[in-house]
Amino acid sequence: MAMRPAGIEGVPYNIITWTAYQGKDADLDEVKRSESSIGDGFDDAILEGEAAERSSNPFNAGTVFSISASEMEMTEGTIQLIFDDHEWFDFSGQIADLEGRNPSITFTLKPKKDGFFSVGYTGAPEFSLSEVAEIWQPLIWQEKRFPESPIMTLAFRCPIPTALVHDGTHSLGVMAASEEFPFDPLPLSTNSRFGVMVRNENGKAQPQLFAPVPGGVGSQMKTGEAFEFKSFLVIEPGKIHEAYETIARNDFGFKNYRKNETVSLNRTFENMVDYSMSDYAWFVDSLKGFAYSTDVPGAVKNVSSLNPLELAIVMDDSVMFEQRAYPTLEYMLSREKFLFSLDPEQKIQHPSRSMTGPIAPVSELTSLYNILGHSNGFFLELAKKEFTGSRIRNLDVAEKGDSWVNAMHLYKASGDKKYLDLAISGADEYLRNRVEIKQEDFADPYSPGSFFWNAFTHRWVDLTELYEITQNKKYLDAAQDGARRYTMFTWMSPEIPNTQILVNEGGKAPLYWYLKSKGHEQMYFPEEEVEAWRLSEIGLTPESSGTSQGHRAIFMANYAPWMLRLGYYADDSLLKEVAKSAIIGRYQNFPGYHINTARTTAYEKPDYPLREHKALSVNSFHYNHILPMASMLLDYLVTDAFVRSEGKIDFPSEYIEGYAYLQNKFYGSQPGKFYGEDGVHLWMPKNLLTVSHPELNYISGYNDTGLFLAFTNQSEDAVKATVNINPEWTTSSIGEINVFSDEGNASTINTTSFEVEVAGNGITAIQVGGLLAKVDFQQRFLSKSTPPFSSLQEIDFGQARAMVINLGEYDRRGYIYLQEDDSHFSSVTLFYTDKDGKVNRLLDEHYPFEFTIPLKGMEGGVSFWFSAKNQQGGIETSEEYRL
Repeated sequence: MAMRPAGIEGVPYNIITWTAYQGKDADLDEVKRSESSIGDGFDDAILEGEAAERSSNPFNAGTVFSISASEMEMTEGTIQLIFDDHEWFDFSGQIADLEGRNPSITFTLKPKKDGFFSVGYTGAPEFSLSEVAEIWQPLIWQEKRFPESPIMTLAFRCPIPTALVHDGTHSLGVMAASEEFPFDPLPLSTNSRFGVMVRNENGKAQPQLFAPVPGGVGSQMKTGEAFEFKSFLVIEPGKIHEAYETIARNDFGFKNYRKNETVSLNRTFENMVDYSMSDYAWFVDSLKGFAYSTDVPGAVKNVSSLNPLELAIVMDDSVMFEQRAYPTLEYMLSREKFLFSLDPEQKIQHPSRSMTGPIAPVSELTSLYNILGHSNGFFLELAKKEFTGSRIRNLDVAEKGDSWVNAMHLYKASGDKKYLDLAISGADEYLRNRVEIKQEDFADPYSPGSFFWNAFTHRWVDLTELYEITQNKKYLDAAQDGARRYTMFTWMSPEIPNTQILVNEGGKAPLYWYLKSKGHEQMYFPEEEVEAWRLSEIGLTPESSGTSQGHRAIFMANYAPWMLRLGYYADDSLLKEVAKSAIIGRYQNFPGYHINTARTTAYEKPDYPLREHKALSVNSFHYNHILPMASMLLDYLVTDAFVRSEGKIDFPSEYIEGYAYLQNKFYGSQPGKFYGEDGVHLWMPKNLLTVSHPELNYISGYNDTGLFLAFTNQSEDAVKATVNINPEWTTSSIGEINVFSDEGNASTINTTSFEVEVAGNGITAIQVGGLLAKVDFQQRFLSKSTPPFSSLQEIDFGQARAMVINLGEYDRRGYIYLQEDDSHFSSVTLFYTDKDGKVNRLLDEHYPFEFTIPLKGMEGGVSFWFSAKNQQGGIETSEEYRL
């Protein structure tokens, strides 16, 4: 038994295979490894393993004996299944729980000879594919995407332990009982005790379950040793995603189960932002990006300039702006791809060393245009230009510019109704062709390649955005349907036991095999026993189709704030509870990428990431994820207040697209409303509040009448806490406290402290009078002024581009870069005249050749020119240009 690539066109996915038994078909094809499939999560043993003489069809793994009960006896409410004697084994079965939701079937196998055994239940109803409404076999077969042959999904890849067939009325399955799927140890391929299938040997749609897995744990049996296994025959009314919720709740105990056990989400958020500014976060200043050495040695990668820009605005943090947001903005305007490597021989994950940007997608350019008060017209012009073409930004996935999604973002920036009309007509076509028609293959023309889970469902996040613009319920309904289908990639099993779990045994944290192979050091954390729920992956997803066998659950749950918001719009408790389970009570700082090897509390520790790269070995670190994760947490905090206040706390947003699944809302560029109070600016500087109870998260804002605070209780119990306001961020002292929310209370303790009461799972929203916010960077950056000029120039010399970037009252800068690389120039000098007429000189001796010059106060513009040394030692000088 070994995993091998499935060979599905356009879908990197690994499946369980076996050596074909004597005379059976060895039907597994060899799959050539892609350069995209190198790095963290890609197992060489799987991707480079031999395919010859192997089959992914379990019926080809050994001798198949088909048996059926010869007699049935009813005994005290159960049906005893009696089977004829067999030369290889004794077999019996029992059907019970006949009065329950779903009847159970328990079988007992007792071998008469030593050997490997597996029992497959193939007695569920079978249908031709044309007869069913849809099917589901985790992780990739859904809607009417049907396996091309019988393929088994092992237990460790089953969000719930069954495959399902929807016959138009009911969802049918054969499901392993909860007790057959233990919580600890962490489910892996090596400890999977069963597997499920949806395609039978005759090519029909039929839920099947096999236990033990042929060749897997427990399948090698001794003569006379009994093997017993319990399963349920699932017959649930409704669609597959409805049956999924019912099973998750009733059979595996899914509920609103998480809380802030150790610290508030605000403390985690602030710790993460601090970490992003530290040397440990590995931001390479010279390349303006985060090191991506976990996957691609020597490369850097960024997700979006909007993540650090949002943090700089909301946290009133000019250092974040100067050291992260602004360099990343220049990166997004100039680089060809998100992944940038100076090494021309580097092929892993298809990096680029070209300066033929922008890589910023249309939505980022339009968001920047809106955030900066329409003072940089070239952002909108670049967005319109990108709309007319196509570009490969990440890996090898081509993105078409003129999509209905991009039209929607151009409408939000320009107000031009023609873009709204394009967005609506395109979205309506999308509903007809993608949402209303169940997909039968993976050749989805609307999908950016089938790898991350958002490519396997329809575009529910974008449909949510369109619903917010149009308020048309058909987009809300489609978004809800897509989000619920996305929940079927989130773990709902194994069931969380009400027990303590021992972790970090012997003081050692789990050592991730991939990092061990790269020479990373063993990490040490105290051995401890903790409640099982704290360690659970329930509510998280694996990373992708191609890495799901190793990345069991990733912490980058960017879907969570969207699900929380959609859950409110659609009154869908599943979406809201999945959202909370993905975020709350999981970590105190950046937790790395994923849960993989064994259960541990290492991720919970506030100092977990504060180590050099090779000293981190529990999971992988993708440093470009730190700022998107901080944005994700901010999005969750703001959305939680929006939902619990039933929309009475509402801050306008822009859109952070990034790439893959890293979408979130951007807040802080416009004031919002707070229980009827208008003009409230979201403002959450570090250490603004100290709250005595970890269960209380909060958001904060201000206007000229005072400070506005909303506290959200993450536990089911009422909480009373003392809140201290940091006088470094406010003037004067606490005056009258006005409670807006229906529940909760607050009362003054002294000039800087008050007590707040918040109901279980509730919200207390207040206005604190007498205090005024000491706002600095945020106010200057967002001040709307009419700039004297804004431009983007294309220059022949070195294929240079020059642009003026207006940054409110905070600053004005010129950004100039050459597309010509070091195959032509060895160094480039930029000369420019400042406002006093003095000539300044900037030398760049290393590619990429790029320059930033100050323009604030230069209302008349600036003159500049280049002098460059070519690789032959000669000097090339440009004409003089005006910016």
